[in-house]
Amino acid sequence: MNHDRHPPSPDDAITDAAAHWCMRLHAEDCTVAEREAFNRWLSANPQHAEEYQAMLEIWQTADLLPRNATVIDFNPPVQRQARPRRWRPLASAAAIALAVLPLAGWLGWEQGWLPNHYQHFAVGERMQTVELSDGSTVQLNLNTELTFLNYKDQRQVTLKRGEAFFKVRHDSSHPFIVHAGRGQTRVTGTQFNVWKYQDQVKVTLVEGSVLVSSDGNDGGYRLGPGMQASYRLGDFEPQLQQSGDYANSLAWREGKLVLENLSLAQALPMINRYLDTPLLLADASTGRIRISGIYNTREVGRLVNNLPKVLPVYLTRSKDGSTVLNRISPPPDKG
Repeated sequence: MNHDRHPPSPDDAITDAAAHWCMRLHAEDCTVAEREAFNRWLSANPQHAEEYQAMLEIWQTADLLPRNATVIDFNPPVQRQARPRRWRPLASAAAIALAVLPLAGWLGWEQGWLPNHYQHFAVGERMQTVELSDGSTVQLNLNTELTFLNYKDQRQVTLKRGEAFFKVRHDSSHPFIVHAGRGQTRVTGTQFNVWKYQDQVKVTLVEGSVLVSSDGNDGGYRLGPGMQASYRLGDFEPQLQQSGDYANSLAWREGKLVLENLSLAQALPMINRYLDTPLLLADASTGRIRISGIYNTREVGRLVNNLPKVLPVYLTRSKDGSTVLNRISPPPDKG
């Protein structure tokens, strides 16, 4: 007798992964590396959080997890198509796992393995201010995405892309850690700005103090108000400076992009965060041209089209459709 076998769907793979993480994070031998891998998986797709929440509900059915083990907030809300879930076999698997892991759910929270709150925020063409479950507030720039997880021993934010201004509720026993690129910013309560573009990260402190560490450096460097720390992939130490453009760095909160006598090489990352496809430089010579001005963050595309009117450049298209800035060579000396 022939039985048709359908290949597993992507949804089934996500459900299986959620079941795996639910059991691993409640195991006594769960490692720090596994927890970090779980955080990356959780923040990779909002559907992962939905499935993980559903799996926790199965465990709660057996009365082996606290009823408030995880609350998931999505902002903005996303309409999802209803689909059947394989609850019964997964519930059985979870029940078997829990039978050999007494008090696993309670230990998961007590040991700092499981968050009791998860939030995911993604904004597109409109800035937004959101409140985290700990009472902190975050102002999100255009094209920004971050996640928040509240653990017993710390609060964790992952800035996947974009820019955010944090007003962190003070809690000295519950540090607030922002992961961006290959580094992190650690605070207990303060106001600061974090910008991430590709592998570049810049932290600007407004009030209080923060501890910034980059790739491979566990010690970190403490910033005072008005200071900035910048790092990118491979930097063992962040670059520190007393910011002379303090207001310029935060002008995005008023919908402004301020470029004050910057080279195009310096300005392009700031411009590209507002573009769907990045603006490119034809060569290093083009990158040395300097630019100044104050622009509306909603009209950066218009800025790009107007650059040939104010700078010695012209625009071309690359093979992949990206816009390329090319320097207009000055005429040769006649002397």
